[in-house]
Amino acid sequence: MTTPARDTDLLSVLATGTIQIEGRMVDASNATLFGTVECDGVELACVYKPTSGERPLWDFPDGSLGLREVAAYEVSAALGWNLVPPTAWREDGPYGQGMAQAWVVAPDGPESEPGAGLIDVVPVGRTPAGWLQIIEAHDHLGQPVALVHADTPELRQMTLFDAIVNNADRKGGHVLVGRVRPDSPLSTFGVDHGVAFNEDEKLRTVLWGFAGDPIDEALLGDLERFNEALIGEVGDLLSELLTRRELIRTQRRVARLLRDATYPLPGDGWPSLPWPAF
Repeated sequence: MTTPARDTDLLSVLATGTIQIEGRMVDASNATLFGTVECDGVELACVYKPTSGERPLWDFPDGSLGLREVAAYEVSAALGWNLVPPTAWREDGPYGQGMAQAWVVAPDGPESEPGAGLIDVVPVGRTPAGWLQIIEAHDHLGQPVALVHADTPELRQMTLFDAIVNNADRKGGHVLVGRVRPDSPLSTFGVDHGVAFNEDEKLRTVLWGFAGDPIDEALLGDLERFNEALIGEVGDLLSELLTRRELIRTQRRVARLLRDATYPLPGDGWPSLPWPAF
């Protein structure tokens, strides 16, 4: 496992700084506000999602989506994979309690393209070299197309991460390439993990290209260490964010990945692909 990725400096700014709201993402299902957070002279662009703006869902407890986003960050940090931007819980945001997450700035501008250049839709038979085809379909003009994604170490990590947290909504637009600090290297991030950690199997993702492949030894080692951490400090932390049954189910998913040593396959009885894909 790499050096722990938990960024305590940015977490402190997100958790305690003063948030100034600059706008709202109108396409988001729940209230998603963009702004800046400032603490002790450090200013950071951020996303703030107040619990009061969450839309009730039939299959998730009310008021729990922001906590799940924080839990997803803590899992990513404990694994050492740096897949989720720093995310902290706020009791006193501008619109009450909720989560605050560092904004990912794309390499060439403020926003990342959908799929971040790693997930795309191409004409059938035009899958780029080194990419993997997921499914064939038809576009809005009726032309045959294929959903494809790149084969990168970061997407392999993200596929396992989504299996651990039982992510029900890994759309292409939830994969970003960018940085959260001006001086940090470009990284691949996943965002929008509010519908994760459900007790029932709900894995829904566009990253099925690795399905059935063996998990390499280095990643299995990371999973082994994370599995041990789940019965200690990491498990204690997650128990404050998830229900007891959700935490038990998370432990079982990790154990299953270690037992099978392969990337998960699409399941039965639940749609395997999110809609829309981006």
